Amino acid sequence: MQYKELIQEISQSLGKMHKEIPATMQAFNNLAHAGKVKGALDPKTKELIALAIGISSRCDGCIGFHTKALIELGATREEILDMISVVTYMGGGPALMYAANALQAFEALQK
Repeated sequence: MQYKELIQEISQSLGKMHKEIPATMQAFNNLAHAGKVKGALDPKTKELIALAIGISSRCDGCIGFHTKALIELGATREEILDMISVVTYMGGGPALMYAANALQAFEALQK
């Protein structure tokens, strides 16, 4: 994956969308800005969360944009790797939790 090129291509498409559906794009931009405002979590932590969601959602564009933002915020390789450890764990964890629920449902419905 060539993330620099992907970000450029998506940015061009988003620019067209800003012209064609300005209200929707402005609403999304407002939501993005509101989510990035420093609160209890600092901006870098928020971007690490966003990248984790992008990874778990398998969104190449999200990975590109949020990785770029993290670099601009001074994220280290170690921070990225630590987040990757958590997202890898969680990608498997939810499936295991729902597998336990499915077994409970099977047992309950079998009676």
